[in-house]
Amino acid sequence: MDYQAVIDKLEELGSNQTKKTFERHGAKEPLFGVKIGDMKKHLVKQVKKDQELALKLYASGNSDAMYLAGLSVKPELMKKEQLKEWAEQANWHMISECTVAQVTAETPYALELAREWMASESELVAAAGWSTYANYLSIAPHEEISNDEVYGLLKKIEAEIHGERNRVRYVMNGFVIAAGAYCPPLHEEAKQIAEKIGKVNVNVGQTACKVPLAKEYIEKMVQKGAVGKKRKTCIC
Repeated sequence: MDYQAVIDKLEELGSNQTKKTFERHGAKEPLFGVKIGDMKKHLVKQVKKDQELALKLYASGNSDAMYLAGLSVKPELMKKEQLKEWAEQANWHMISECTVAQVTAETPYALELAREWMASESELVAAAGWSTYANYLSIAPHEEISNDEVYGLLKKIEAEIHGERNRVRYVMNGFVIAAGAYCPPLHEEAKQIAEKIGKVNVNVGQTACKVPLAKEYIEKMVQKGAVGKKRKTCIC
C-alpha cells in the first residue's frame, strides 16, 4: 500500500464515536477515530513492509496514522534523531507515552533518551521519558538493568510525584509498578515506595479512566506469579 491508500483506509475505518472517545482523552485534530484492533487487523502487516511509509505516516500529524506508525515501524532501524523528532511532534499523551515510548524502549537509545526526556520542561516529552524507561524495564534482561539507577529514580518519585505535572505523575506511578513487577531485586523497595506515595491524582478529563494504585497492582503481579517475567515486546 502507498501512503494515500493507508490514509484512505484509516478514514474508512474511523468512526465519530471512537473519535469523540479519543478527543475526551486528549487527542488533537486531525484524526479519524480508528480502533487499535482495527489497525492491527487491516493495516499493520502492509505498513510493516515499508519503513519509509511508517515514518511518513507519523510525520503526517494525523493521530491515527501516528499510532499506526508506532505499531508498524522497525525499532532497530530508527535513528536517534528520528526518535527525538517523534517525541517533539507527539501532541497528546497516547502518542508520547505509548507510541514514542514503546518504540524508543526497543532501540539502543532507550536509556539515553529516557534520561534526556525525563529532564524536559515539556510535560509530554518528560512523560515520554518516564514511560520509555518503564517500558525498557519490561523487556530488558535483568543483567542489563542498573538497579542503583532504578532505585534512585524510585526515590525521586517518592519525593516529587505529587508536585509533578499531570501526565508526568501518571507515568511516574507506572514506573513504580514496572520496577516492582520487572525488577525482582527492587521488588520490596518498589512496594514500599508505592505504599508511601499512595493514591496519585491525575486529571483524566471527561473519561472513566482511573489511575492504578501502584501497591495493589504490584500485589496482583505477585498473585499471578508474574514478578520478573519479561515481555517479548512492549509495542502494543
